[in-house]
Amino acid sequence: MPARNCEPVWLVSGMAYPLSSWTPDQTVQYTVPTITKPGSIFVALFSQPTARALAILDLLMANPQQAFGLTEMTRRLNLNKATCHAILTTMANYGFLVQHPKTKAYRLGPSIIAAGHAAFAQFPVLEYARPELESLNSDLKLGFAVTARSKLHQVLLALYGNATPLMDSFQLGLRLPNTAPVAACFTAFSPAKRLEAWLTRAHESLGGYNERLDQKLRVSVIAIRARGFEVTLRTRAEEELTRELTRIHQSWSLIELEDATNRYQRDLCQEHYHLDRIDPKARYEVSTISVPVFVYRQVPVMCFVAGSIEGPITGAQIEDIAARMKQSADRVTQLASGGGESIS
Repeated sequence: MPARNCEPVWLVSGMAYPLSSWTPDQTVQYTVPTITKPGSIFVALFSQPTARALAILDLLMANPQQAFGLTEMTRRLNLNKATCHAILTTMANYGFLVQHPKTKAYRLGPSIIAAGHAAFAQFPVLEYARPELESLNSDLKLGFAVTARSKLHQVLLALYGNATPLMDSFQLGLRLPNTAPVAACFTAFSPAKRLEAWLTRAHESLGGYNERLDQKLRVSVIAIRARGFEVTLRTRAEEELTRELTRIHQSWSLIELEDATNRYQRDLCQEHYHLDRIDPKARYEVSTISVPVFVYRQVPVMCFVAGSIEGPITGAQIEDIAARMKQSADRVTQLASGGGESIS
């Protein structure tokens, strides 16, 4: 029988997708990543004094309604009292913190507000997202969040209602590793080199290349790209991280926080996390539904995330929720790119 020339494909939801269709600008060239020792990809120059100052800001960001005195701050952050006092005084002198004249407790100061406004000016799409997510929250009776991505993290930017127990346990600023399988909604619409880096970080975190995991993750991102949204399922890893974040919230530690979120990412690799095929009649224990938001390029600037989904829901309900979210995301994209007040 004569041989046939066939292009490699991924089978997703019963359909065959050419490997070359993965990204609009180039074909995925698959190579087995070179793995070094576990965690080595995260090794970089580290400044302990800077980390201490950031820990103070993180604590205050996560507790915006509270102010903290020196004693409470040192207890929560496990810092030397003299060191903590010096950092707090310096930050207060430059306006990043303010100290109550009577209680001597510290809270975020005007310089942080100015920095926030400056950052917001560089990210105006968030302002367009607000009314859309408030409307979705009201209409669908679900909690919603907005996430963004940095090189190594997925960051929680905003909450509308109770998004998920995981997000609510930490509030704004929650950072999760931008490492497979986390942040797949961003990766699914990114260039191939970002996909490979995302996968490599996952293999690296587990201490070695795992072919089965690699194939599972590639199928998931192609499924997300094909249908235009991500669906994650409830997992033991999420329950454990929620408990850990609640505990860490009481005794603040950036090191413990990073350890907990990295462990969460590794644990997810061992669970059924992504829903790759949706049967409209089947029922699923859904954790989140995420939709990308684009502005100037075909790479997401942020994602809308629906959560607080009570009990199992059908595949048809998932698709209905995702369709509403995509309509909102399209309107935000249109407004942010200067295309007018609405889209047809």
